[in-house]
Amino acid sequence: METLRDILDAAARGVFPPADGGTTVVPQVSHRDAGVVAFTAHSVVFTDEDPDWVYETLRSVDCDELAASMNARFLTALLERTGRRSDTIDALLVGDPLPGGPPLPLTEITDAGHPRAARARTHRDDVRLWAAQGGVVVLGRGVAGRLEVAVEVDEEVRHRGLGRLLVTAARHLAGEPVWAQVSPGNARSMRAFQAAGYRPVGSEALLLSATARSTDCSRSRS
Repeated sequence: METLRDILDAAARGVFPPADGGTTVVPQVSHRDAGVVAFTAHSVVFTDEDPDWVYETLRSVDCDELAASMNARFLTALLERTGRRSDTIDALLVGDPLPGGPPLPLTEITDAGHPRAARARTHRDDVRLWAAQGGVVVLGRGVAGRLEVAVEVDEEVRHRGLGRLLVTAARHLAGEPVWAQVSPGNARSMRAFQAAGYRPVGSEALLLSATARSTDCSRSRS
């Protein structure tokens, strides 16, 4: 059976589910992460709920069938059934690893009690942080074990290109594709990631556990 990680790995290589208007339902990889990823004319719902319920609920949504998986009515039904919460629908981007060192000096933060590390561990495993002058870059394993990036830029050094350098640095620090979830309304972050070579591959609605809280600055969670 094809897993969510199989689908994501293929998307990182530029191989996507068929644009047939269909929906694939796959199990959650962990209790922490459930949700929907919408690619071009094909959606993937990752949940431990009954697939028959998912398909029946999608058919009942009164909208363009290609939009049903990201329609507010379907997402609300899925949230109510699972007892989860959600913040926003993100653009899902991916960047290939880059050779050589990062484009700016970085110092790894090894303090496990660092506030940024504590927040990141709410949503990711194997979290690592690096500090730059005026910012922080975070890497950790999120949905289906994919490597995800988040960044912080200090207010006093914003609009100077540091965010772009930090997300570029993440591609140098990783030996595999790096994923990012960015709210489409966060135009500043979208521009930074795209300028750093990250490619949009779809949209994602993540269903969070009731205890999760939003603290990420590159998107809606850390």
